[in-house]
Amino acid sequence: MRPIRIANFSGFYGDRASALSDMFTGADADVLVGDYLAEVTMSVLAKLRERDATAGYATGFLAHLRPIVDEFASSERRIVVNAGGLNPGGLATAIRTLHPGLEVATVSGDDVMDRLSRADGAEELDPQTANAYLGGWGIARALESGARIVVCGRVADASLAVGAAAWWHEWRRNDWDALAGALIAGHLIECGPQVTGGNYSGFTGLALDRPSFPIAEVDEDGSARITKLPDADGAVTIGTVTAQLLYEIQGRWYANPDVVADLTSVQLEQLAEDVVGVSGTVGQPPPPTTKVAMTGVGEWENSVWLGVTGRHFEQKRRLLERSLRAALGDGLAHLHVELIGREADDPTSQNEATGFLRVVARGSDEKAVGRKFSGAVVELALANYPGLYATAPPGRAKRCGVYRSGLIKQADVHHVVTTADGTEIIVDPPNEFREFQPGFDTDDVDAGTEQVAELVEVPLGSVVDARSGDKGGNANVGFWVGDDARWKWLRTWLTVERLRALLPEAAELPVKRVELPNLRAINVVIEGILGEGAIASLRLDAQAKGLSEFLLARRVTVPREILRS
Repeated sequence: MRPIRIANFSGFYGDRASALSDMFTGADADVLVGDYLAEVTMSVLAKLRERDATAGYATGFLAHLRPIVDEFASSERRIVVNAGGLNPGGLATAIRTLHPGLEVATVSGDDVMDRLSRADGAEELDPQTANAYLGGWGIARALESGARIVVCGRVADASLAVGAAAWWHEWRRNDWDALAGALIAGHLIECGPQVTGGNYSGFTGLALDRPSFPIAEVDEDGSARITKLPDADGAVTIGTVTAQLLYEIQGRWYANPDVVADLTSVQLEQLAEDVVGVSGTVGQPPPPTTKVAMTGVGEWENSVWLGVTGRHFEQKRRLLERSLRAALGDGLAHLHVELIGREADDPTSQNEATGFLRVVARGSDEKAVGRKFSGAVVELALANYPGLYATAPPGRAKRCGVYRSGLIKQADVHHVVTTADGTEIIVDPPNEFREFQPGFDTDDVDAGTEQVAELVEVPLGSVVDARSGDKGGNANVGFWVGDDARWKWLRTWLTVERLRALLPEAAELPVKRVELPNLRAINVVIEGILGEGAIASLRLDAQAKGLSEFLLARRVTVPREILRS
């Protein structure tokens, strides 16, 4: 059987509006997949559902589908999306209204609010939403039933591709290696143009004004080729694919409700311009549990940005914080005053001499966080450090969200497909499990005593690429190099203690590390650096998107012989 050609057209709720049309027209895909659900998205959809009980799905998908709906309906292609969010049935109804002849199926059962007592991780949280991550077999059953569009709730991101490939190739539930290969292919394309050059540390020299969304051709054995639209911006290289492969991973084993993939087995090969082969992936049975994403309503929050100019940045920060704490007393749970930028040496313009104080107030008392905090900031305008000004006045207090993740037994999740004619198909949980361990290295490597001829001080990015991301309150950073000489250096140089030295924020935090030799890569996970996670983190870069770029800018000492030519 020929490979299935899967094209991605969305990596998050709010992605490029024309991408579905572009990929439908240009990708010659059998199945088009769209991922709309980031960790924070369920919280957004919950707010929409509070205002309108018929809402709770990603309405953007309808806008993306509308321009091509008639042409799509007359084709043989399929679309699979998790845009159903909290209300897959509502989106299916809206699609049928848009084009009554389309056969639309839904995949649901991820809502486990009524079974939350069976999940861990829900302690000290009054959740608005609790959704288990479903695998791809419901999608496979829906496509098998003849559905042209499959609308899912909270399926795992890569399951969109896993389900499509399993349907196409008629895989069995225990075809572990094939399923693992599809899982890796799905992970590579789930974030749209990130695998074609977006957010890539080696971006200089690439045409990225409007990078193509990606395409995965998945073979019957699970091996795949990642490519893009011809003559479109972006690139598919070993580097861009490695960057996405390392994005938001943990240890050696990459878990999904259907299969676990061994990341150390994955092999990449540049087959042609903008075509990278992905092969060798080894799979094993999935864990008996699956992830549950829970969102709820947290404390009140207010914030303001204040300019600092010229000299004495840190003294100004301390003065402002002391003054605000004295004015506000005990009304806040948190007052966070963060200095952004540093003093310039002999600046030639005021902008060059400018930094900012990011001031965040958070607490359970709306009045203290709202009017009292705003008033205290305004009252300091003529009575605090020289040059104080706000980029905008402080506003009203707003509720911030809370995110938690936990685990629930797969047997406690009711995975259901509702076909176009209303028939319900129950999707059984896997019949074979294996207890899951992320697979981090237990010890740092021995740095050895090898002598080098000459050392030079350069930015780390002169010899290494990196990509960072978030999982709840943890951040991961994947580092990789392009040749064996640099890999020999990196694996002994980048120890946990060296990472802590590069990132002072991590000095007292747990840091885990795993080597991926086939990729010449090391992944590190820094636990707790994002606090309570993207919705509630007090950190400026709440999802660690720029963390890797900061680390690549750090100056380090390296052997001259490994500098890139």
